[in-house]
Amino acid sequence: MSAPDPVAFTIFNIDIMWYAILITSGVILAAFICCRRAEKHDLTSDNVLNFVIICVPAAIIGARLYYVLFNWSYYSGDLMKIINTRAGGLAIHGGLIFGFGAAVILCIIWKIRPLNVMDLAAPCVAVAQSIGRWGNFFNSEAHGGPCDLPWAIIVDGQKVHPTFLYESLWCLLLFFVLIYVDNRRKFEGQTFLLYGILYSAERFFVEGLRTDSLMIGPFKQAQVISITIIIVCAVAYAVLYKQSKHTKTTTTKQGE
Repeated sequence: MSAPDPVAFTIFNIDIMWYAILITSGVILAAFICCRRAEKHDLTSDNVLNFVIICVPAAIIGARLYYVLFNWSYYSGDLMKIINTRAGGLAIHGGLIFGFGAAVILCIIWKIRPLNVMDLAAPCVAVAQSIGRWGNFFNSEAHGGPCDLPWAIIVDGQKVHPTFLYESLWCLLLFFVLIYVDNRRKFEGQTFLLYGILYSAERFFVEGLRTDSLMIGPFKQAQVISITIIIVCAVAYAVLYKQSKHTKTTTTKQGE
């Protein structure tokens, strides 16, 4: 299967790209689901929209800055290249760091429990990623190396791994898993930390198939940061789980 035209339609001589449409659609769906589930986290739809208005632009800026940083030799000294996102160049890890980081800052300012907000957002971020990844298909980018699998896509006349598809399917599955966990969470932060662990595990292996990875010396940066996130989230998960069991035990004894 070959990628279709990356341009969805043209208005006033401005090409509207499928990539932008898909990312926007993912954000809208994520915001909608967050609003519907806000009450389960002692929040309101207005709270969610306030976060979206600030965190989404922060995520886009972060995704761009992250990509530019790891391609500085190409962007150095050319401001127009740096700000021209229409030419491509957004890194999901940068978006996640800036987006979640902005959310934490807002929680501190607005006196809202950060981990509670993260738990609400995590499944919604996963479903947005699942949709947004299809933008890579339309752009014929973020694909893997040559393969002869039945589901391979054709890029520049060669059959390659559709790594965007692997991540899209995983993130969709992750969405349902996280919703299930979130409905039964035993401590604040559980859903968010599982997202960090499970998404990073998938990203580590899929990144190994990709041919366009950002690099840290001889290492693929996405694999390095994925391992780091898995370790940090696993340690945090163990600590918070232990604290929750201790709190539950103490409360039970006091009630006797």
